[in-house]
Amino acid sequence: MIEMSYLSPRTPAPEAFHDAEAAVSRLEALYFQATHFLAGHFARTLKGERPPTPVRAYYPEVRITTTSHAGTDNRLSYGHLPVPGTYVATITRPDLFRHYLVQQLDLLMRNHGVAVEVGPSLTPMPLHFAMTLNPDFAVPQESVLDFPLRDIFDVPDLTTTNDDIVNGTARPNPDGSGHLAPFTAQRIDYSLARLSHYTATAPEHFQNHVLFTNYQFYVDEFENFARKALSDPASGYTSFVGPGNTEITAADGVMPDLPRLPQMPTYHLKRRGGQGITLVNIGVGPSNAKTATDHIAVLRPHAWLMVGHCAGLRNSQSLGDFVLAHAYVREDHVLDADLPIWVPIPPLAEIQIALQEAVAEVTELEGYELKRIMRTGTVATIDNRNWELRDKSGPVQRLSQSRAIALDMESATIAANGFRFRVPYGTLLCVSDKPLHGELKLPGMATEFYRTQVSRHLLIGVRAMERLRDMPLERIHSRKLRSFEETAFL
Repeated sequence: MIEMSYLSPRTPAPEAFHDAEAAVSRLEALYFQATHFLAGHFARTLKGERPPTPVRAYYPEVRITTTSHAGTDNRLSYGHLPVPGTYVATITRPDLFRHYLVQQLDLLMRNHGVAVEVGPSLTPMPLHFAMTLNPDFAVPQESVLDFPLRDIFDVPDLTTTNDDIVNGTARPNPDGSGHLAPFTAQRIDYSLARLSHYTATAPEHFQNHVLFTNYQFYVDEFENFARKALSDPASGYTSFVGPGNTEITAADGVMPDLPRLPQMPTYHLKRRGGQGITLVNIGVGPSNAKTATDHIAVLRPHAWLMVGHCAGLRNSQSLGDFVLAHAYVREDHVLDADLPIWVPIPPLAEIQIALQEAVAEVTELEGYELKRIMRTGTVATIDNRNWELRDKSGPVQRLSQSRAIALDMESATIAANGFRFRVPYGTLLCVSDKPLHGELKLPGMATEFYRTQVSRHLLIGVRAMERLRDMPLERIHSRKLRSFEETAFL
């Protein structure tokens, strides 16, 4: 076998750190060195200064080893290693994830009483991902270059960019070490690039609490709420960001109309420390719901909730009633290969309580009276928008047997991906039609419904997120979401 030689940056030897801040600073230095090395050689190559050998830089990594079976605080769902051994994570964008990395490493060092080792990994950094922080350069398609790009630089490798760790199918690393984090650096970089493409906002703007919706009307109400919040210094919200990364800090700030909205328009009501709220209009369908959550998951949000419209399946329901999901029928099919249909998706107590309390606050109804406008039950998610046209012995019969009270095309997908990615999830829907009972979503009915219901439904979602924001992390990140041998990172 011919061994290839590469032109690579000279990096410092791996070093042990007992301080999380210092460890992350070294990760940042290594990442900065690698990305600028690749960017510099790419710029020179475009000018015709082709290097004599291929150019390669490596992601930094963090490594931790423990030899003790000593127990840790078993109330936590993260922050401890399952068994003695060595565990490794490749790291990207330590500038973006600094707070998260410091938090996770500090917890590990305190729980196990050991240092972490930081140094370069053996994972090549693809050129496309290295250029993220160099907006002056864009990596063109190979067809427009006069040289084969991959002859000189590493490009994204989808054979090693997968969800094996979070899906529980990953094998140990080649050196026998285990996995420290739920995602590899390449997987994270892939999703960061996809997020920018689908939402037209930079990953830096995403907040720790994410609302998903399936109608533009919620976006309009979210902007109205955001502007009111910005006019109130006591709210704690500092700015509002829309597609195109336009950011306003005052209630009368101008948000320009884009000539073309992205596939999933996304808006961020920001708060210090990422403790604000992000709203994503995923549109209609389980495919969009999976795509959005697949990529947002790498940001490790503290919770995501679906606040959209649904079909009410019970005659006792009225248009405008709320549905708090405590179980899901999964007929969306988009996650069957990653999360088998036999895996239950449990309700999370903290999320359910926050949503119910938010409904009570906004509607000013409590206890038994709250049952007038809200039901708790099973929500079905289906991949056929015209399900009601099928023979009644098909989906309608299954819906009845499942005791479902509502149906949509996104909620179970979002909840199931929350379960898969260990992101706390919940669903509060609003009944917008009752097709089994002759109340179809017709234009006139829809206009009146949206005008009267969307505002308070959106406000309920915001109030629920604010309740969750005030909870300690260890309460929100449930042990229900963790498997037998979990990664130590959240």
